[in-house]
Amino acid sequence: MKKIGFLSFGHWTPSPQSRTRTASDFLHQSIDLAVAAEELGVDGAYFRVHHFARQAASPFPLLAAIGARTSKIEIGTGVIDMRYENPMYMAEDAGAADLIADGRLQLGISRGSPEQVIDGWRYFGYAPAEGETDADMARRHAETFLTVIEGEGFARPNPRPMFPNPPGLLRLEPHSEGLRERVWWGSGSNATGVWAAKLGMNLQSSTLKDDETGEPLHVQQRKQIEAFREAWKEAGHSREPRVSVSRSIFALTTDLDRAYFGGDRNSQDQVGMIDETTRAIFGRSYAAEPDVLVKELAQDEAIQAADTLLLTIPSQLGVDYNAHLLENILTHVAPDLGWR
Repeated sequence: MKKIGFLSFGHWTPSPQSRTRTASDFLHQSIDLAVAAEELGVDGAYFRVHHFARQAASPFPLLAAIGARTSKIEIGTGVIDMRYENPMYMAEDAGAADLIADGRLQLGISRGSPEQVIDGWRYFGYAPAEGETDADMARRHAETFLTVIEGEGFARPNPRPMFPNPPGLLRLEPHSEGLRERVWWGSGSNATGVWAAKLGMNLQSSTLKDDETGEPLHVQQRKQIEAFREAWKEAGHSREPRVSVSRSIFALTTDLDRAYFGGDRNSQDQVGMIDETTRAIFGRSYAAEPDVLVKELAQDEAIQAADTLLLTIPSQLGVDYNAHLLENILTHVAPDLGWR
């Protein structure tokens, strides 16, 4: 059995060919798609966060709205760029969204990726400390966030407060019990996967990873997952961690499917420079008739190693078509692979 969710980057464009032409379209359609996905039996609705772009941002209002309209589906991010985040304010937002959803929040965070503007986090008021990189700053923000959502008091109360305080140091409110165990780190390297395991975060591995060995992406990710789980075991955590991988997978069952994605039948991994110093490998897309997909996906070592699969969706094609794509996987692919 495997949990299957969708991952939306939330693109919108005013193009006449797009069914998602405004930010309002994206937000309302995302809520509707999460509702439809829950009815289909999809396990998760996840959203990528990018700033300064016509894509998903400010995730907590959206997650809270989905939480209020659904009852079973996991809601989450994949991922929030922690270079841009105030960990204290984020802890309050996350606690509120998780309580509205009755404990269904699965919060993916990370150091982020190259963004639309140069050092965009500076416009948000953040800068690395002396001797830090922006990645160091992201991890520092993440560690602060993890600490404060534990729920322990840390702030000295005012002796003359406006309202009576409970005894002792005060914590941030609202606090959602159990959220700390539902935080994931979006890891692009083996080393950060090990770091996440030591801190007790679950692992999200995307369709993009540092090219550390020259092997296919799915092999490198499988090794990353193994290193993560070994580090988790060595850290002595008491619970089992979760691991997700993201993939673009399209089961071609209609002429429209073939028109949209038939050109991806022979897709291959690609290698490129994500910045001046980092060589990265970008995962292939899977697009084929269901029987062919089953055979191809059975060979993907990272998918087999993970407990959760996030399917990237083309948000600009609208709610109905994306629900159709998800239903294709659940109906025509997942059962033959033992995922359902």
